[in-house]
Amino acid sequence: MALTTPALANAPLRSLKPVGRGGERPLPTPESAATIIDKARLDGQVGCAVARSADGALLESVEGAEALPPASCAKALTAAYALDALGADYRFETQLITTGVISEQGVVKGDLVLAGGGDPTLDTDGLATLARQLKAAGVTAVEGRFLVWGGSLPFSPMIDAAQPDHVGYNPAISGLNLNFNRVHFEWKRSGNGYAVTMDARSAAHRPKVRMARMAVEARSVPVYTYADRGGRDDWTVARGALGNGGARWLPVRKPELYAGEVFEAFARSQGISLKAPEVSDVAPDGVVLTRLESAPLDEILRDMLRFSTNLTAEVVGQQATRARLGRAPESLKASADAMNDWARTSLGMDRPALVDHSGLGDASRISAQDMVTGLLALKDTPLKSLMKPFPMRDSERRIIENHPLSVQAKTGTLNFVSGLAGFVDLPNGEELVFAVFSANFDRRNALSKAQRERPDGGRTWNRRAKALQQALIERWGAVYVG
Repeated sequence: MALTTPALANAPLRSLKPVGRGGERPLPTPESAATIIDKARLDGQVGCAVARSADGALLESVEGAEALPPASCAKALTAAYALDALGADYRFETQLITTGVISEQGVVKGDLVLAGGGDPTLDTDGLATLARQLKAAGVTAVEGRFLVWGGSLPFSPMIDAAQPDHVGYNPAISGLNLNFNRVHFEWKRSGNGYAVTMDARSAAHRPKVRMARMAVEARSVPVYTYADRGGRDDWTVARGALGNGGARWLPVRKPELYAGEVFEAFARSQGISLKAPEVSDVAPDGVVLTRLESAPLDEILRDMLRFSTNLTAEVVGQQATRARLGRAPESLKASADAMNDWARTSLGMDRPALVDHSGLGDASRISAQDMVTGLLALKDTPLKSLMKPFPMRDSERRIIENHPLSVQAKTGTLNFVSGLAGFVDLPNGEELVFAVFSANFDRRNALSKAQRERPDGGRTWNRRAKALQQALIERWGAVYVG
């Protein structure tokens, strides 16, 4: 691999010997970046770059201009994009709106609308709270229809069509989302068959839903099938894969109907009878009876970067585009294009080419050097403080306490794709900005859709990729400490 800057040739190969709280732990004299990459045996493409934060100087780059999939490292740019457009204190709202009037007896003479404002964190407990608030507002009955509206953002049945149908991290996206648009499927052996449930559970509630159904079928493969049938999410599962019992979250493809059924159940528990929910394509115009606010955006983004929730990334990214353009984007891709434009004009990036806000789509491309350019432009924003600490580990994968290097970064993982991008604090108080992207396209492209949940060899490849990332960070910490 060619070195794209001359910095490496003159780098002082010396040991770093800081004294931490637990005593002295010297970092070893590092090998060259090219040697470290070769020893990782990823059998694909690797691009990395590191710069000094103080002056933006590019210190080292190996294939750093090669555009590769960033995977969930893209969420770091999405977080910055949302903060810039919406502000750290922005809150999403979910509203209950009536199109009519309320009688003295508390009867709504018109329709009741559950209107989503794009909140990616709305959960079952939140809908229970809304039902209690509706009761407290004096509503006793609704004569008209019960409508659900998610049109504040464009609907997408999934983020990436190349993913298996049943993975919970690839749900539908809407302006009305519940439980990250996942439904809880549980099965237990019962006599010669299985008892199955589909619900929207939380710690306090387990409302069953009708819009998602599961049938157990006498087969071994495929494990799951999905069909959009009769306005429902119809699933089947292979009996041979169930064992004695278990549970998992499945994606929801009809998020407005899902939220509507759950709210209908909670309204009923408050003595308010509603008709079956109907999805509305028309923005509601009426009186707001009550509303539920999300946590501030910076808290949502911290959790998004920590847990790498794809739905959150897609929703906050599209909401940011809506704020910048003054209208909702036409699609996930259109919103990603708007963020690419922002990254070029606001961050000075050269050729960001994201196809979504989460990094789930493997057609997204960013080079390591371009990612470093973007992070350098963001060094004085709250982004670093929202990022998750990246723990340094020993050869047994145990976390090393009091490691002399402190890393705040965003990880990214797809099948045979791995990334890490963020900031390194050195013991002398200096800061480095870095990105490492790896991809084995031959192995990834050889996978069938069904193999993409747990491909053979994927876990081993990912461990080697993460070991490579740490080895490069330790190299940079030793070479560029002074």
